[in-house]
Amino acid sequence: MTIYSIKNNKLDEIHEAPFKLEREIQELFEANLAEVMGLKFVRSEFSIKNKRIDTLAYDEQAKAFIIIEYKRDKNVSVVDQGFTYLGLMLENKADFVLEHQVQLNSNLKITDVDWTQTRVAFVSPSFTENQVQATNFKDIAIELWEVRRYTNGTVSITPIKKSKSATSIKPLTQQNTELKAIADEIRVYTEDDHRSNASEEIYELYEQFRDAILNLADGIEIKPQKFYVAFKKDGNVACLEMQKKKMKIYIGAKAGALDDPKNIAKDVSNIGHYGTGDYEVQVDSDKDLEYIMSLIKQVVQG
Repeated sequence: MTIYSIKNNKLDEIHEAPFKLEREIQELFEANLAEVMGLKFVRSEFSIKNKRIDTLAYDEQAKAFIIIEYKRDKNVSVVDQGFTYLGLMLENKADFVLEHQVQLNSNLKITDVDWTQTRVAFVSPSFTENQVQATNFKDIAIELWEVRRYTNGTVSITPIKKSKSATSIKPLTQQNTELKAIADEIRVYTEDDHRSNASEEIYELYEQFRDAILNLADGIEIKPQKFYVAFKKDGNVACLEMQKKKMKIYIGAKAGALDDPKNIAKDVSNIGHYGTGDYEVQVDSDKDLEYIMSLIKQVVQG
């Protein structure tokens, strides 16, 4: 793909300005973790058991630690290294919690962390086809992110998505005791995991609302979590929680910030709930779908 800038109706080609050092990529991500990946920065260059972690981060939504590694070398096995770091974390949980306490002056406890949501992210200007295929499993806790810098000062950051036909990693780990232990403890949630919580009618309703949300704007991503499915563009714009006879929709707006003339969204800012956002709408049909989309669109448009 060729990229151009336009001035006075004239196109000027924009060239890539490659990162010379991994450290440049690391500094860029660490300074912008919340904006790029929705994570809280904990520590740079965290060493444990003779291993050095480039960036240690925390996902407050999933309540889990995330290890981020930066690569310019295309010839490494991201799966082997990823499982090494996952095992390192699961075997040394107290050390990671202590680091969070020290760096963020927090009261985090081991029991506060959802260790099943632990994951590793690799960031690189590009990945080989073998690396992409090696991580193309629907339940592997390894993410790939491509980052590229250009001569006009812009940067593109693209998470590599799993294919819709991606299979499970677990059959491949059964012959290795260490890999099996890691795969058994960590859980990567999918939309299908939430299907068991709902009746067929409610899941079909979910699909209607899902498609409508995705059509609100380009770049909205589906991020299944433990208790709900999040729809993310920068932050969460909506979270859908499926139940047997109804679906709860949490709209990602702060209390008092939603224009809701029909007053169908309940303020739950002071009520415990799973999804993010201060407004909840419960539905069991699609009769208010269009109106609810108008509420969510307010969040999408900022």
